[in-house]
Amino acid sequence: MKPNTQQLSDLTIQVRRDILRMVHAVNSGHPGGSLGCTEFLVTLYQNIMDRKEGFDMDGIGEDIFFLSNGHISPVFYSVLARSGYFPISELATFRLLNSRLQGHPTTHEGLPGVRMASGSLGQGLSVALGAAQAKKLNNDNHLIYTLHGDGELQEGQNWEAIMYASAKKVDNLIATIDVNGKQIDGTTDEVLAMGSLRAKFEAFDWDVLEIKEGNNIDAIIAGLTDAKSRTGKGKPVCILLHTEMGNGVDFMMHTHAWHGKAPNNDQLANALAQNISTLADY
Repeated sequence: MKPNTQQLSDLTIQVRRDILRMVHAVNSGHPGGSLGCTEFLVTLYQNIMDRKEGFDMDGIGEDIFFLSNGHISPVFYSVLARSGYFPISELATFRLLNSRLQGHPTTHEGLPGVRMASGSLGQGLSVALGAAQAKKLNNDNHLIYTLHGDGELQEGQNWEAIMYASAKKVDNLIATIDVNGKQIDGTTDEVLAMGSLRAKFEAFDWDVLEIKEGNNIDAIIAGLTDAKSRTGKGKPVCILLHTEMGNGVDFMMHTHAWHGKAPNNDQLANALAQNISTLADY
């Protein structure tokens, strides 16, 4: 049975705790975007995706996810571990020497759940398109999901892939854009304003929907369910997911300052106090 909203909320709080403790332990990592996408990734893996037990790189007969903005690896690793891909205790090795949990996910580490090396922004959609077309060739009706940062869309390779996806009618693909309006050096409008993302994707002939409350689990379930219903109709699907960077920790929200900065001891204690443990820390 799929977890209910309360169970998803409880897991979301625990994943937040994982993120905070992971980046604090090594004084390194990216908590802001990780916290902003926690509800989305928890819901995707626990409620939406059709996943098989275990892990194999081919992903035949199941939905596949690619993380393009690989710097939000803390949330990715936590969700993978708490979805059964590898032991939760391994989260304690984040960014340590010889760990499988490096700052950006890599395939050569052999970490279950990781299907591409990501961190060089702008490449995830291209990889996902290859996987989506392979599923079509294999008569596999499962879906490909991707996640991208809004600042990441300033990279040009995205737009070649976006153009290709619609031209080749890759309609088994759902690409989600984390629209938090912030990146490492400021707001996305300050760094390089992109105008209307909806208008851009629609101009490239994508089917576009928005999740206005991107940190609301019920809204995410409704939005992803809507997106799934739009697949198989000749167009790739784009979700504009409006989130708050640093969500769930008051002093990390409404600023880009925590894009890539770890909390100190006092800040960690403050943040954890705002997210009382619901399951068990690693």
